[in-house]
Amino acid sequence: MASQNKKKILNDPVYGFITLPNDLTFDLVEHPYFQRLRRIKQLGLSELVYPGALHTRFHHALGAMHLMGQAIQTLRGKGHRITETECDAAQIAILLHDIGHGPFSHVLEYTILEGIPHERLSLLLMHELNRQFNGALTTAIRMFEGTYPRPFFHQLVSSQLDMDRMDYLNRDCFYTGVAEGTIGADRIIKMLDLVDDQLVVEGKGILSIENFLSSRRLMYWQVYLHKTSLCAEAMLVQIMRRARFLLTQNAGSQENIPPVFTTPALLTFLSRKITIEDFQEHPAYLAAFSRLDDYDIWTCIKFWSQHPDRVLSTLCRMLLDRRLFKIMMSDEPFAGQLVAEIEQQLLKTGVQPDELSYFLVEGVATNSAYLPSIDNINIKMKDGRIIDIADASDLPGIKALTNMVKRYYVCWAKNLGQQPVWLV
Repeated sequence: MASQNKKKILNDPVYGFITLPNDLTFDLVEHPYFQRLRRIKQLGLSELVYPGALHTRFHHALGAMHLMGQAIQTLRGKGHRITETECDAAQIAILLHDIGHGPFSHVLEYTILEGIPHERLSLLLMHELNRQFNGALTTAIRMFEGTYPRPFFHQLVSSQLDMDRMDYLNRDCFYTGVAEGTIGADRIIKMLDLVDDQLVVEGKGILSIENFLSSRRLMYWQVYLHKTSLCAEAMLVQIMRRARFLLTQNAGSQENIPPVFTTPALLTFLSRKITIEDFQEHPAYLAAFSRLDDYDIWTCIKFWSQHPDRVLSTLCRMLLDRRLFKIMMSDEPFAGQLVAEIEQQLLKTGVQPDELSYFLVEGVATNSAYLPSIDNINIKMKDGRIIDIADASDLPGIKALTNMVKRYYVCWAKNLGQQPVWLV
């Protein structure tokens, strides 16, 4: 019987042809854990603002793997020794870096699961894959964790100038059509170098890094933290919060409360609080998580839009029909009087006092394009000095990008009383 051809070339709309470098990579892409990423949108609910933002974590992971291959070839071309084993491991590490994302990517990260970032789940899933592939991912896991003795591999996977950021900025610009956020990823990769196994950028790449940081800031305010996206995301979080509340009420009540439909995978996480220790001790939780995707959430939202609970059904119908909350944003926290006035408006539409928190949400959006306190983007000057980009750049705006910017917001169901939404 002829062996399967695993030398695959994929046509990516951003980079053109992407090659899967080896049989192991092919098998990982074919694995159900990775195929699940086809069913998780990269930008959550941003499609409600940018209709073209329909790309998935699957697209992004493959693109990041492609850029990792380019970065390694650049470093090899500058005389740095990188073995084939290291090259393969680095591409696998970035390929799987987002495998632990749940539905809607970052939107529900701390709603379905409390206090468990997706990186922790990615690592658990990578260890499980390593078990299934007889230890073939051990080096990739060490690079992902940052325990591999050559630190630049971890920097290429996770840092302020990693292949993750390179791809998602490129890809998100492409699919949203926000051309102002475009970065010169090809040039930045060509400017990469190593000093003592630490990642640096050649001095002639300073302008590209300045553009990269400025573009990242723009993309956050124009796409990732767009006010309409914040509204939609707040609504989705409140939907899940209400569903969890009703499920808890059902479990602890003797009354005839209408059941709340959920898919089996989602029920696992809405009906109880699961810790990282639970994941480590009970494989069934990891198996359930690996079956959870955007489709579970949308299926439930469609069912819940007809649920007798008016809070749940109203929020679901509003999100399905794109009747989104009104939002106000400010550089300062909102006065209590303003929030109190909004509460009174909602009470007049029939919202009960114990339901206000579902229809009135306060929050704060933060954005810092560059955080040298976490890790640096180092520039190798012509005289051999290694200095931080904020010191190497002659643009005063680069130093400003190191400041954390906060914008406070309050969003609420402004037109609730004008819509026929209180249906039983």
